[in-house]
Amino acid sequence: MAQEQSAASKAASETQLIARAQHGEEEAFAALFEIHKRRVYSLCLRMAGDVAEAEDLTQEAFLQLFRKIATFRGESAFSTWLHRLVVNVVLMHLRKKGLQKVSLDEVDNSQDEPVKREYGDDDRRLMGSIDRVVLQAAIEELPPGYKAIFILHDVEGYEHNEIAQIMNCSVGNSKSQLHKARLKLRETLRRDAGRLAKTTGLPS
Repeated sequence: MAQEQSAASKAASETQLIARAQHGEEEAFAALFEIHKRRVYSLCLRMAGDVAEAEDLTQEAFLQLFRKIATFRGESAFSTWLHRLVVNVVLMHLRKKGLQKVSLDEVDNSQDEPVKREYGDDDRRLMGSIDRVVLQAAIEELPPGYKAIFILHDVEGYEHNEIAQIMNCSVGNSKSQLHKARLKLRETLRRDAGRLAKTTGLPS
């Protein structure tokens, strides 16, 4: 009960901060920055894969927020609206770097069943045979659209309906892109695990 009251109190407090920030109060905007900066930076870092870029993108995201906060109408959670803004900032950056683009309008008709979060036995053995550096490198190879949805769902823990709002796509497309991202990631991991086995003498 106390936790529910605390959550409600925090939500009410944030709503007040948003309203004040929309009226140009710098202290209210600074408070929102303090509340959200860690998760925004974390999202930027996971998507960009570079500390310096993540810092620049975090700054750019909050500059965009400062310019656009007056347009927030409360039709979705503020965190969802903010993360949509952040994802757009990062994707624009990645596309400017000339990385491969993936259309979120593309539908994968072969994926009729819901994508399960669990990995198979082969995947668990594979994940156990490589370190985090290899995994991060594999994630970095994902095209921006795939990477964004993979990170939002499997790393940040968003549900597909939330991702659909953030990425401005349908729930079905979110599931399709996640499925493709996982397949591509597994292919890359198997390839890298094979290379690692050749150089270390360990079984792949």
